[in-house]
Amino acid sequence: MRSKLPTAVSVAVLLVVPLAIIFLVADRQTSFLDTLSSFTSASSSSSSVTGRHPRAASTSTAAAARVPKGCDIFQGEWVPDDGVPYYTNLSCPLIQEHQNCLKYGRPDLRFLQWRWRPAGCEMPRFDAASFLDAFRDRSLAFVGDSLARNHMQSLMCLLTKVAYPKDISKTRNPEFRTMHYESHNFTLAIFWSPFLVKANQSSSGRRLWNLFLDEPDESWASGVAAFDYVVLSAANWFTRPSVFYEAGGVVACHYCLLPGVPDLTLRYSLRMAFRAALRALTKFNGTVVVRTLSPTSHFEGGGWDTGGDCRRTRPYAANETMMAGLDLDFHTAQVEEFEKARKKAAAARLVLMNTTPAMLLRPDGHPSRYGHWPEEKVTLYNDCVHWCLPGPIDVWNEMLFQMLLTDWSMDV
Repeated sequence: MRSKLPTAVSVAVLLVVPLAIIFLVADRQTSFLDTLSSFTSASSSSSSVTGRHPRAASTSTAAAARVPKGCDIFQGEWVPDDGVPYYTNLSCPLIQEHQNCLKYGRPDLRFLQWRWRPAGCEMPRFDAASFLDAFRDRSLAFVGDSLARNHMQSLMCLLTKVAYPKDISKTRNPEFRTMHYESHNFTLAIFWSPFLVKANQSSSGRRLWNLFLDEPDESWASGVAAFDYVVLSAANWFTRPSVFYEAGGVVACHYCLLPGVPDLTLRYSLRMAFRAALRALTKFNGTVVVRTLSPTSHFEGGGWDTGGDCRRTRPYAANETMMAGLDLDFHTAQVEEFEKARKKAAAARLVLMNTTPAMLLRPDGHPSRYGHWPEEKVTLYNDCVHWCLPGPIDVWNEMLFQMLLTDWSMDV
């Protein structure tokens, strides 16, 4: 029996309400952490990750719908779908405010009426009950920036059909949360690390970032050891002006404008940071999922700070766009570093979650101006970086579940 929301609206009722009525509700609500804490509480008896356990036998796991063997779930197209979304802004209290597009009155709802169809097979719909049964006595950690958090919150919203988690975090820092599903002893966590390596920002001048490209960030490197699965991702923060350190000394920078310091650009820093992070995980006694970047190219008419926006109302067809520029360079570096690490992995199983091609086709799925009230002063006024919840990002968890079902079948 799942916990009840503080609202009388239930998921079952929402699913029979016309789509337009469900989503035009724009009542003001508190932030996701405040809302969550209003109906969940930390449990001292389950205040830590319990470590790895043998996979529990589960008829639901065996019956979970799977893509055919050999189907590449990362190549395909978005096709029209008239089905209702998995959840709404009323049924899921775990949506970050600036991704709550429905609360803030996004008028066009067609972005919710598409599904991802891989070339050569169909992607099964996400089954929350089967997912939780499959993850019984297991633990999953997300490591990265706000898009990693976006990914985790999508997963928690998908799971609200069955259960709500308790916040068992040992810190009040909202960037480091640990959530526990008591009914299945499933632990979910987020570790904030936008560069994956040790980093700090200088307090003078242009406030450059200092990136220690050969030192994995200890905020996650030690913390993920007790988890069964780690989903690693990063990209967007590397655009910031930075100074690069290796072996304790300055070796280069990205747009630092410092005399005598060569500019090796952000492409170098992303590659080296991924290399260091993956090197730290090659002895991890579990599965590492490397998620490729979420596109940086959906701003049109300007950059994020010069009036750029994303107002498209439909996906691209596969032949309408292609990966290029920074997206292509970042993606290439991530895939190449993944392949090098996979060959050297001693204990960890490394798998690539290549979400970039599918998400490149969804310029219509971002919050744009619908992540805040019009009068609010915010840093990213038109948000073409994160993804609306519900929205296209939910396919990441459909993909993740399929990947890990394959992972388990290989372990048996």
